[in-house]
Amino acid sequence: MPSGLWFSAETTMIDAFFLLAAGALGWGLSLATYRLFAGRNNWPMGQLHADVPFIPVLIGVGTLVIGLIFAASRGLELGGLHIVGVGILLAVFWTGFLRVGSQVSLFLAPAAAAMLVLGFLGFPFPGNYDYMPAGYKATRGTVLAPNRIEDRTIPAEPRGLLRP
Repeated sequence: MPSGLWFSAETTMIDAFFLLAAGALGWGLSLATYRLFAGRNNWPMGQLHADVPFIPVLIGVGTLVIGLIFAASRGLELGGLHIVGVGILLAVFWTGFLRVGSQVSLFLAPAAAAMLVLGFLGFPFPGNYDYMPAGYKATRGTVLAPNRIEDRTIPAEPRGLLRP
């Protein structure tokens, strides 16, 4: 494959934090607005949406805010606006086409938000090791190099009987 194409071995990476933020934002928005659309279109509602509607709305708004905070911490340079766009598209698809925002988002939205917060606090996720930390907001125009423990350690001297 010629070098210079948009796809190469160096650029293939899954940004788990991007996907978690878009999922938290999209599923949260879907969860917060599902009752509105379900009542207007005579869609089925789960028991929690029908009996105690403020709980799904609170869960949805909470995960939506977590996704938006993460997108804002990324900034425009690292895809914060793309997180918002993908999250809104997920909410439209999830609620409008699949009509599953009622029950499934009650599990997926908090799970995505919890994993996003854990990743934001520094817990490792696969696919993000040679990338700027999730919540690290550098000054404009500069990107900090990753500071890994492997780069800071000095190899130990060999042990054994054959020392000079």
